[in-house]
Amino acid sequence: MTAADSLVATLPTDAVERIFAVFNERGSRHYGENVSELEHALQTAEFARQFGESDAVVLSCLLHDFGHMLHDLGEHVALQGVDAKHEELGAVLLQDLFPEEILEPIRQHVAAKRYLCWKDPRYAAGLSESSVRSLGLQGGPMTDAEAAVFEALPHFAACVSLRRFDDMGKVPQMQTASLQSYEPLIRQFLMH
Repeated sequence: MTAADSLVATLPTDAVERIFAVFNERGSRHYGENVSELEHALQTAEFARQFGESDAVVLSCLLHDFGHMLHDLGEHVALQGVDAKHEELGAVLLQDLFPEEILEPIRQHVAAKRYLCWKDPRYAAGLSESSVRSLGLQGGPMTDAEAAVFEALPHFAACVSLRRFDDMGKVPQMQTASLQSYEPLIRQFLMH
């Protein structure tokens, strides 16, 4: 049993309480940036709100790094030369709770970074040191063929939007709404 399995087994049965428990238990962890996982999630969602994104994009932003908090590889996994595939882990762990319009941007936010690096060299030049390091582990910029497939995804625009807010959400001591303030939004998209 992995650490993620052990943690999930001890969580409350209510989906919102489970999500909050993960953030409360593991949200103080860092992943190579100057903000915690919780601060990063709240900032990413806050920027999505400020830019007038849909509720679905805001929720995807809030939950996009859920998998980072549940792998058992440590806080600085990229420094160890390992891609934790946190985007896939997060989408899998949330798949029974949310529809694809929430899950696909979560699942594809790393691919969106690779896409934007292929599409715009200025984007790649603006990545944080941690994002540059992880980009190398995640496959580097997309190829033309990969980019064409990515652009055809049903939630392509949401994936790219989430990625841009993800890159913005790294501001030390930024004021945001509380995690608990997102409970109505989370419940709005729960499938049961």
